[in-house]
Amino acid sequence: MAATIGSLSTFTTVAGYGGTLKDPNGVEIYSSGGNSSALNLTAAQVIKAGPGRLCKITVLGVVGTGGNLTFNDCATTGAATTANQIYFGAGALAVGTVVTLDWPCLNGIVCSAVPTGGTVQINVSFN
Repeated sequence: MAATIGSLSTFTTVAGYGGTLKDPNGVEIYSSGGNSSALNLTAAQVIKAGPGRLCKITVLGVVGTGGNLTFNDCATTGAATTANQIYFGAGALAVGTVVTLDWPCLNGIVCSAVPTGGTVQINVSFN
């Protein structure tokens, strides 16, 4: 089922996603928390190598002060630059911190940097 909203975009309901709306690039338009997760991030890694939406970041372990937590809209860790950066958390992050982004990513979702020191445990939800 397709619906036109104004004259700018056509959005499509995709079967198998319970009526979730997707834009022409296949990225979900709205998500309350994500339907996938990447648990216990302790190093830079690809979360999703295609279009998606970074929904939430949760800090569950003590994060040291060495480095930053950074996420990018790209498909590989090597492609991460400041130009495609979507989140930058500087320094120590408190245990229990929840960052709600609900950010559409056209190329992919990459965690390009994780702070060092402490017991790093970062979880993310995404579509």
